[in-house]
Amino acid sequence: MKMFQQFWNDEAGFVVSTELVLIATVLVLGMIVGLTTLRDQVIAELADVAAAMSDSNQSYSFSGITGHSSSTSGSLFDDNTDFCDVTGDPANLFAACITIVAASAE
Repeated sequence: MKMFQQFWNDEAGFVVSTELVLIATVLVLGMIVGLTTLRDQVIAELADVAAAMSDSNQSYSFSGITGHSSSTSGSLFDDNTDFCDVTGDPANLFAACITIVAASAE
């Protein structure tokens, strides 16, 4: 019982616990900002990879071939543009139809 009375009356750890709460709060806020930035950069990088894949030219063609006793006509495949393909990379925009809107501080 005497030990519980000593714990009840002990105020030496008050400043330390307040400092730990302050440090923990700063660390948590820093982690939130850091993880948000990491999320935005991963999305931007994945959008760049998707844009690079969609810009690849998948078309092929070959002309007709005629041999001694047979022939074949040519073939053609044209890679059509997707609904959100654009030429070039517009400034300040993420590619592949991904838009990130940052909340403004008022």
